[in-house]
Amino acid sequence: MSVQFDAPDHDVRPASFSTMLTVLAVLAGFFFTLPSLPVQAAPNVPIAQPGRPAELRVLTTTFPIYLFTRNVTQSRPYVRVDLLVPAQNGCPHDFAPSPHDLQKMAQAQVLVMNGLGLENFLTAPLKKINAKVTIIDSSTDIVPLPLPQGIRPSSHAGHSHGAVNPHLFASPQHAATMVYNIAKGLARVDPEGSATYHAAAEAYAARLLSMGRRLAAVGTGTLRKGIVLQHDALAYLAHDAGLDVVDVIQESEDVQPSAARIMALVQRVRAEKPVLIVSEPQYSDKPALTIARETGVPAASLDPVASGPADAPLNYYETVMAANCQILERYFDQR
Repeated sequence: MSVQFDAPDHDVRPASFSTMLTVLAVLAGFFFTLPSLPVQAAPNVPIAQPGRPAELRVLTTTFPIYLFTRNVTQSRPYVRVDLLVPAQNGCPHDFAPSPHDLQKMAQAQVLVMNGLGLENFLTAPLKKINAKVTIIDSSTDIVPLPLPQGIRPSSHAGHSHGAVNPHLFASPQHAATMVYNIAKGLARVDPEGSATYHAAAEAYAARLLSMGRRLAAVGTGTLRKGIVLQHDALAYLAHDAGLDVVDVIQESEDVQPSAARIMALVQRVRAEKPVLIVSEPQYSDKPALTIARETGVPAASLDPVASGPADAPLNYYETVMAANCQILERYFDQR
């Protein structure tokens, strides 16, 4: 499936970035016009067969999408899954592709993305260097949450994702749907692997849905359901757990809360009396700890799995979500 992109509203890249893309495009054209030469396959290197490439290069945009795709493709040895945004970066709010990143994008046959505008920074580069790459949008058929009241949309590299919350991956239930979407997309590209992709997706999604059921039990086990979040990504986790989001500390993903904002939150927490104030490992925990100290409401850290170690094992998502469940169960299980 070839995807054509509409031009962005404006180009926020510096001149050097456009020059770099032009150079890459010229080099790519040079190499693709070289005469065909006979190639002798090295020993033990798979040779392309009808309906199956020798190597399928799959590029994933963010860390959670990388985890999901690796789980779907783990039994297909010729599928090479790579990550664009470094694993430790989290959401790509200010990500600017390096020359190495541009090379990855130019060579990718498949690009797996979160969707819902989270990767708008890719529009201009892909249009110039790899407009024919097959796109798999893992957010297909998922109804997203709106942004929490008062939260301003982040402009990912100059392009807003609008009034919807794009951080679907923080919900194990939505993560399962994303896994199915990835498997379906890969099966269209690589029909020979269809059964393998779908079997892997079924097994992985079953574990994710089990985690979703565990989260759902949190809200049913307590009368007090109020929670304050640091960032809107965790709204999906709170939704799965049946909790009520009293407020979100960061009104903008790109700007730390001001002293006035912190004081307003202190007043609201004193009035609303939520059970827990939550920080995230991707952000400083100082605002959450300050509010907790001023109000007496406990604070804890929950991880939406927006980032992680570059060498994360295949079960990393489940491990982190299990730890999140344990924390929520500790504070909200008041039966």
